[in-house]
Amino acid sequence: MDNEQRYYIGLPQWQHDAWDTGPLAGRGSALRRYARHFNSVEGNTTFYGVPSQSTVARWADETPANFRFCFKFRQEISHRSPLVASHPKVLEQLAALEPLREKMGLLCLQLPQSFGPEGLSELEHFVAGLPPEFNYSVEVRNLAFFEKGEEERRLNQLLGQYAVNRVMFDTRALFGQPATDAATLEAQQKKPRVPLHVLATGRQPQVRFIAPMAYQQAERYLDQWVTKVVSWLDAGLEPYLFFHTPDNRCAPQLARWFVAKLELQRPQARGFVPWVDSGEQTMLFK
Repeated sequence: MDNEQRYYIGLPQWQHDAWDTGPLAGRGSALRRYARHFNSVEGNTTFYGVPSQSTVARWADETPANFRFCFKFRQEISHRSPLVASHPKVLEQLAALEPLREKMGLLCLQLPQSFGPEGLSELEHFVAGLPPEFNYSVEVRNLAFFEKGEEERRLNQLLGQYAVNRVMFDTRALFGQPATDAATLEAQQKKPRVPLHVLATGRQPQVRFIAPMAYQQAERYLDQWVTKVVSWLDAGLEPYLFFHTPDNRCAPQLARWFVAKLELQRPQARGFVPWVDSGEQTMLFK
């Protein structure tokens, strides 16, 4: 296959103190430096509030045309009130992000663990009322949605009907290693420990992958995702892939490792521009 295949790859943030002297260091703002290599990012900031007009304009200016932001719906919408697509805070958030319309990847509704099967009718009314010009994803954490029973089938059918992507959060490697440091202990307390069910309910399957602090220990899981992403690309889908470590200090290196594995199988896949570490040969990454 000679045609270019596109995927979107990024991290849970575009700024980290450790990156100021690491592979994402250099001139320009943190977002501008980040966007030289990654073409997407998880926009957690919108979970806590609506950005100002000037902030949104700056984000638009500091990213290239092929960059995609994946913002979360505000917690007031997903956690603190009934799901209503016409909720004033939904409309306020969409209006605030309008200048980034061409750079919108996925708008993610991250639901709390307390949101169970009894809320599926509410969820359907919500997604049915969302503006069709955007792409959406939903992350669930209630264990009833991971039991391969009627409740999970209903959820998957609902999301598939509206082409909404079910978020896959892979924490197997994180919980598969003993926690010996504060960052890992905190991550294991905060991250959902739910079974991994791999499926695409929309055309932009979204994966959130978190590795242990020693991210090399996640290699067998990473290899599994390479195989799955290859199949998605060959099927014409556009995956969104986000890589975490407990403190995210080495998240850029984890993502680059995945890309190196992916490009061995699909050299035509395009989504990442690698950096060159000190002492490495530039030609290795051309």
